[in-house]
Amino acid sequence: MTGPNAFVRQELISALPPPLMASGVVLWLRQRLFSGVFNSVLTVVSVALLAALLWPTIRFLLIDAVWSGSSREACVGQAGPVGACWPFIAAKLTQFAYGIYPETEQWRVDLTYLIGVALLVPLLVPRIPYKIANAFLFFAAYPVLAYLLLVGGYENIGLPQVETRLWGGLLVTLVISFMGIIGSLPLGILLALGRRSDLPIVRMLSVIFIEFWRGVPLITVLFFATYMLPFFLPESWKIDPLARVLIGVTLFAGAYMAEVVRGGLAAIPRGQFEGSTALGLGYWRTMIFVILPQALKHVIPGIVNSFIALFKDTTLVLIVSIFDLLGQLRAGFADQNWITPATLFTGFAFAGIIYFAISFAMSRYALYTEQRLAVPR
Repeated sequence: MTGPNAFVRQELISALPPPLMASGVVLWLRQRLFSGVFNSVLTVVSVALLAALLWPTIRFLLIDAVWSGSSREACVGQAGPVGACWPFIAAKLTQFAYGIYPETEQWRVDLTYLIGVALLVPLLVPRIPYKIANAFLFFAAYPVLAYLLLVGGYENIGLPQVETRLWGGLLVTLVISFMGIIGSLPLGILLALGRRSDLPIVRMLSVIFIEFWRGVPLITVLFFATYMLPFFLPESWKIDPLARVLIGVTLFAGAYMAEVVRGGLAAIPRGQFEGSTALGLGYWRTMIFVILPQALKHVIPGIVNSFIALFKDTTLVLIVSIFDLLGQLRAGFADQNWITPATLFTGFAFAGIIYFAISFAMSRYALYTEQRLAVPR
């Protein structure tokens, strides 16, 4: 055929194969795990390694574990090694939670936890109103109420004094991490603003403070706060050992938090400052209402990372004779009634689960907050 219609096809095109799945598990696996030879090999190797590590852990913690018993005999296998010795955890659970806090007064610890959860949950749920009042109660009133409940000293209302040397376990871990988190964030914000200040003295003092506390390890800070600080104070000044540790941890964490916040401040365009000045806003109103809300939003991952690191670093207080969760755990290992090969691994697995659960919860909520605020990646 010739002419303008020479390109027209005279017969139908043969049927094409059906299209691949546009969605579903098969497509997800093909795109994410088996998109090429290298990715396929990497996926197979990763699954093999995960299975090699995960299966023995599941067997130790669940399948071969001992769930009942009252002494080490229950956790010593007659035919070979056994799994986790969970009766040890059950027998020492009160010690892990309260330390040697008087048994008759442990309700005060439980009440403190209950009030903290009741104030924290409405603060984390965006739809619940009165956030400012809730934040004031949680960050300002709650620490004072918790101190009065835990320390006591009011016999007339049924709150006898409980010295902090009797505190221990998860109670100490949460107290140190909670107070460190509450104190380090505002301190870090002030230090970050001071380091960017136009006043030379303020900037110099902020730089010296940040670099000093970042230049020494936390162990040194704890040793100094516990054993050396009393020599530099008047004899009439009696500072509780736990309070000295709280101060040292807060100052140490505040220096690291300052650099995180400073990174967020550096990411704010100069036009935001100029626009605030054009509107007649002063320095502090500009920072509070314009700059800091944007800067803190950008550094949510860094802030939460510092919080998680601080929470896990509380285990270092054991070296200054303050028995947190890990310290009480190690003290429990010394009980002759529970010395078995499985007890040690069970205790550390139990502590690891607690630390992982709290750290994972903080990281997941931070991710949720990022997505809710639409933080650009």
